[in-house]
Amino acid sequence: VIQTTGVCNFGKLNYFLGKRAADDGRDSRYPKIDFCKDPGIICSSRKHKELKWIAGMFYWIESLQSYDERGWNYMDELHKFVDGGMSDHSFINAVSGVVNRGCHDPPCGTGPVDGVRERAANFMQVLWALR
Repeated sequence: VIQTTGVCNFGKLNYFLGKRAADDGRDSRYPKIDFCKDPGIICSSRKHKELKWIAGMFYWIESLQSYDERGWNYMDELHKFVDGGMSDHSFINAVSGVVNRGCHDPPCGTGPVDGVRERAANFMQVLWALR
């Protein structure tokens, strides 16, 4: 699961997709799941094995695609990366910083990005496989 940690992330997931949405009378993909009371359900559910992907995609859309801090905007940088031939690691390194440390230019006061080289290598491997 990608960065689905902390009260805020689980609360947002619950608000939009879980029990909280159903309790408020809104459509809910998982109306009986309270992600705040049982965050482990994301990994342990046998009925909803897709929750790992759903939670990861939710985080990606909610927190990463909207990232716009100190002159670095995710969508603008994504366009630059694609237009530039998708060949250098600066984009994935910045994204890894946002996901792993909360900023695009680590160490951000929280330390270096865990596995930065491995993240870049995995990202490039997936990019080449999708070409």
